[in-house]
Amino acid sequence: MERKKVAVFFGGFSSEYGVSLESATSVICNLDREKYDPVPVGITEKGKWYYFGGNVDKIKEDTWQQDPSCASCMISPDRGERKLLLLREDRVESIIIDAAFPVMHGRNGEDGTIQGLIELAGIPLVGCGVLSSALCMDKDRAHKLAEFHGIRVPKAMAFGKVYDLHKVLEFAEATGYPLFVKPVKAGSSYGITKVQNKESLMEAIQYAFQYDNEVIVEEGIPGFEVGCAVMGNEELTVGEVDEIELAGGFFDFTEKYTLKTSAIHVPARIDAETSDRLKKTAKILYKVLACTGFARVDMFLTPDKEIVFNEINTIPGFTEHSRYPGMMKAAGISFSEVVNSVVELALEGRE
Repeated sequence: MERKKVAVFFGGFSSEYGVSLESATSVICNLDREKYDPVPVGITEKGKWYYFGGNVDKIKEDTWQQDPSCASCMISPDRGERKLLLLREDRVESIIIDAAFPVMHGRNGEDGTIQGLIELAGIPLVGCGVLSSALCMDKDRAHKLAEFHGIRVPKAMAFGKVYDLHKVLEFAEATGYPLFVKPVKAGSSYGITKVQNKESLMEAIQYAFQYDNEVIVEEGIPGFEVGCAVMGNEELTVGEVDEIELAGGFFDFTEKYTLKTSAIHVPARIDAETSDRLKKTAKILYKVLACTGFARVDMFLTPDKEIVFNEINTIPGFTEHSRYPGMMKAAGISFSEVVNSVVELALEGRE
């Protein structure tokens, strides 16, 4: 059987460039070589596209761009071709692509932009499509849809760069501190501040605007954060619920990738009935926000065991030690099985 070629996109014009390199390395190393032939496509921090044919370790080390195998490349927009075009100095080469797996986090990778390009070219897409990617990246609009379907979300106020400070202060006073100030569209906790008082609010808003042109001020939810790994198109597979234990503060970028003062418990330290409710809610949210392939649904669990929606990550961390693979592993599904299953789901979707 001829191996199918899977373009694995990594890097990107995003603050989460480095995280993508680690995730993509793990994905490439875990693709079943009897079925799939990975075609690595690197996007630099300045947005330049290169085909990369060198040693996979160079991706994680971020030395891939210096490899002599690199060639400028682009996806052919011709829907009938499904080709990656390699722009050599003296010629154009092409590689027929059977599936495209964007392993890119945050802006320009997880927000529907590259998904749109892949779908326009008619290439089967691994993971969520344009609509769900864009919706899930937008915390304000994702919350509105979830609330419409009867799922509790934090009280929040979203606004652009021209806003009424008096109204924001009124909202903060009525909601009470602590509050969270976040960019509406950003990942890995970039630009997020936990605000304890009125005096810190303006600085937090200015910081969030460094990452997006919209900011959301959210109610702080008591309790702790939980996550649920979901995989599938129509029939859904759900991993074990995990729990984030914090020593203080919140699960910011440093804690997510170092766990200096926090810990991840999987399965979460909750009763079976609550775990089942969380899994059911995760499935509902996955469908409501039009997810396909895979996604991680993040929620809060209050001291009264009430579930509050936080966000959906359509391309969560994808190393063997990341939360999504950890939840699936706890449910008896290995990382390699996850990686190859989501590619199969993309190919099934095309059929």
